[in-house]
Amino acid sequence: MPFNKPHLEFFPLDMNSGWETPPGYPSGIKQKILASDIDETKKTGSRSRLLRFDPGAFSTVPFVHDHWEEVFLFTGDLTVGNDKDGKGGEPFAPLTYACRPPGVYHGPFKSEKGCILFEIHYYDESKK
Repeated sequence: MPFNKPHLEFFPLDMNSGWETPPGYPSGIKQKILASDIDETKKTGSRSRLLRFDPGAFSTVPFVHDHWEEVFLFTGDLTVGNDKDGKGGEPFAPLTYACRPPGVYHGPFKSEKGCILFEIHYYDESKK
């Protein structure tokens, strides 16, 4: 099954609106969906989004999902592997990248000064 995300040409993004907290995330972490046809029930499609951490925001448990995830730290700082109190972990600077297959535990995450990530999530539909 091919992806059915919309065809979108270059256009300015309103970085001040359209942000929402994804399910299971703390309020200081918000997403802005850029394009999506993902169906997590049928395990099809893909999603492109921005994920923004407010300064000091952190998650407390690792994440795991059943789709591929590619992440590019565009701006700010991101620490991976903090504890439930937001302490510790390995810090990363802008212009770093991660690619995770389905089923891989990752995180928790925190940002001291805030950050913006560009993420792509997709199902490997060739495995169906």
